[in-house]
Amino acid sequence: MVKKPAAGSAVSTVASVGTEALDAAVSVVRWAGEAIRSRTNHAEEAEHRWHVTTVCASAEEVAPGGKLPEPLARLGDAIDTQLRPAPGDRGTELACRLYDTEDAGPRGTAEPASGHATVQELRTALRHAKALVETGEILLPDRPSTNRPTLTGRPLDKLIEKAQGEGRL
Repeated sequence: MVKKPAAGSAVSTVASVGTEALDAAVSVVRWAGEAIRSRTNHAEEAEHRWHVTTVCASAEEVAPGGKLPEPLARLGDAIDTQLRPAPGDRGTELACRLYDTEDAGPRGTAEPASGHATVQELRTALRHAKALVETGEILLPDRPSTNRPTLTGRPLDKLIEKAQGEGRL
């Protein structure tokens, strides 16, 4: 006959802590699964929506003579663009979306498939166009770099590079 450990004994405490740790691990796995599913749904929605930024300039300054800023012009016929006055007379809203999302490259890749732009490229071009119109140059967060080019600094460089397209680390 096996005796059950008395309440308050060391064995009982270890079993209780183990159960709590297992419950916490299950909760973390469920949370991670929900976050991944949510991010996948968000990525699908992002392919079909307009990406909009407010530029602190008039529509004629944003697209003189109807010519888009160079970062957006580089995407050519892959994007649809709209210019409209920003609310409160605070500049111009520059809105872009991909025309042909079916032929875009795999999600999360920087390389387009067969010459078509990806959502990440569109976001980067939109940010660069805003910076170019407002300041006259494309401002990059990673240049000049505050870290030295070392083995441990490379992951940071890659994260900063990815944030250009996604807008977050």
